[in-house]
This record gives sequence, C-alpha cells and structure tokens, in this order.
Amino acid sequence: MLRATTLIRKAAVRADAVVDRVTLDHAARQAPPATLTGAGGLGFTPALAKAASLEDGDALRLEDGRLILVEAAAEALLEVRAANPARLLRLAWQLGGSHVPAEIAAEVLYVPASAAELVRGQGCAATPVTRAFKPEREAHDHSQCGHDHGHAHSHEHDHSHAEPSHAHEHGHDHDHSHGHRHDHAHKDHVHGPDCKHDH
Repeated sequence: MLRATTLIRKAAVRADAVVDRVTLDHAARQAPPATLTGAGGLGFTPALAKAASLEDGDALRLEDGRLILVEAAAEALLEVRAANPARLLRLAWQLGGSHVPAEIAAEVLYVPASAAELVRGQGCAATPVTRAFKPEREAHDHSQCGHDHGHAHSHEHDHSHAEPSHAHEHGHDHDHSHGHRHDHAHKDHVHGPDCKHDH
C-alpha cells in the first residue's frame, strides 16, 4: 500500500497535484488511523516522520509525489454564546485549563458536545450544531512553525577582559590573610599628604 510520508500545510498545497481527499473529524486529524481511504477509493498509510496534527486544507504527500487533501468532517458541537464578552472569555479560560479544544469566533465558541456541563456552569447558552470543527492549536504546538527551535547559541565571547578598558590587573600584592580591607600600602610609592589615591 502507498505511504504518505510528508505533510504539506494548506498554504503550500498545489491543487494540480491533488488526486484524492480524505474527510476526518478533529480526533482523527490529531491521530490519523493506521490506514486511510480517500473519497476516490485511493488507499494509503499515513507514515509521517514526526507526529503533527492535520488541519483542514492541509495535504498528505504520497511517496510518488501525489497529494491527498485533508478536509474537516462535520461533527456534533455546541455553539456557545454569552450575555457579555467577559463571560465568554471566562469560559474560554476554563476550557483551556481543562484541555477542552475550542474554536473561537468573534462572539461565539464552538466546543465538543461533551463540554455541555462546563458550559452551563459558566452561565453560557449552548445550541447543538453540526459543522466542521477547527479548534485553536495548543500553545505548545510548534508543528506549524517555520523555523528551527534548536537555538544553538554559540556565543564565542572572550571573557578574559584583556582589553585596556577592562584591565583589572592592578599588580597590587594584597595580602588577604589579614582581617583588613585593601589598605593598598604601596611600598614603591610615597604619597604626600595632598595625594588622595582612591581605589
């Protein structure tokens, strides 16, 4: 069976390379089944190098270069509204703390039907709907970042402070074995009473 080894994000999908499509609900997009069959009958095995959530409009590239488009399936959700924005925001905070996925629009939240009790607890109104679910990605999900997070900072700074501006080598023989604090009694210099030598 053909294997899909590469995930192509929506912005980079070439329509002329798409040969089939699969419709997956949110759960299946997070963890695709071992085998999938497209709407056109093309069977394949997802074999991505590293785990990544699939989003509506993304594509899976087969080993032969052809693309399988990913579409979000309609599923049972709750359309949640509130009397004021603060209450809706509070609910969104609670959902995040409970790791409940939520799709956030201007004045409404879409959440799984299983979150009904939490929604009622925050005093919000929920209406059952059937639609594609496209929740926000979790804050720690870097699967769509376009740069390397390795951060190999090779700071090759010379901390020897050998520059004139950092010449800390005073050449004073301070004997720290005594209890006094740097009296700087320079034997080679005779300072008169008018000479103030501050260190």
